[in-house]
Amino acid sequence: MRLLITGATGKVGRNLIGRVLSEPRLANIRIRALCHNRLLPEGPRLEVVKGTIADRNCVEAAMAGVTHVVHLATCKETPELVMDVTVKGLFWLLESFRASASAAQFILIGGDASVGHFFYDRGAPVTELTPHMAYPGCYALSKVLEEVLLQQAHIQYGLNTCCLRAPWIMEKDDFRYTLSFGDDVFGGPDWKTLVTPEIAERCVKAGTVPLLRDAQGRPLKRNFVHVDDLVAAILAALDNPATNGELYNISMDEPVDYGDVASYLKATRGLDSIDIPSNYHSTWLDNSRAKFSFDWRPKYDLPRLIEAAWAYRRAADDPRKIWYAG
Repeated sequence: MRLLITGATGKVGRNLIGRVLSEPRLANIRIRALCHNRLLPEGPRLEVVKGTIADRNCVEAAMAGVTHVVHLATCKETPELVMDVTVKGLFWLLESFRASASAAQFILIGGDASVGHFFYDRGAPVTELTPHMAYPGCYALSKVLEEVLLQQAHIQYGLNTCCLRAPWIMEKDDFRYTLSFGDDVFGGPDWKTLVTPEIAERCVKAGTVPLLRDAQGRPLKRNFVHVDDLVAAILAALDNPATNGELYNISMDEPVDYGDVASYLKATRGLDSIDIPSNYHSTWLDNSRAKFSFDWRPKYDLPRLIEAAWAYRRAADDPRKIWYAG
């Protein structure tokens, strides 16, 4: 198997490559990493190609001889680039895949932005049959268009495609910093902008965490997945005939409840919380289909997510550097 990974230097790409190269059962897989601005060191089973998926010639060169694709490359809220990267780039990848004599499977890692995340009140768990509903901004729209492009490639040409739809992906100490009232906050909301500067400063000093409430005043429920669980899902779907043409939600068994987060951190670390009102809506990404179809199970629940984030200690050569916020 020759596996092309786009977005290979990102959080998921690095962890996926590490798993493939370290596990004896995957020793038959050779990796071609398509990198843009950042590069990886090459090795006996790892080849690096530099370029952008927005360039058709680059894509065709990267696809040569490839049997399987895991498409991770994406673009956040950058209107100047988002359509070139997420729409045109995916189109060229699928066109090259369609024309290839060796191509066997195409896996897209999508995002729950395609179904509106916590912006809309669904009134029920979000399944793979829930209609697309992008929230404002070009990123969420691009996530909808990715899923539609992939689905239509399967319908039009019978391509062996699979989409694994993931929510916010955590690793290392990410989750701890999603709760920070300081400038080191990871992703959103940006808590310090929702309180006065004096309160934000006190929260930083005391380690106070936000208890985000939904539009009805209840503790908000929001979906997360740990990168280890997502990588496990990718490997379970890889070369699996059951996934042909399918879409799967890949998330924790239950969404993170900000009330439970506050209670757990109070009980285990003595940290206080502060209520943060919002107009957001609780959401529950239902992962039953993946469990049923290819026997995947997430290992991370809320306690493990918190404990892993608080226990992580960064080495000198592992700085906390955020390439994009979330």
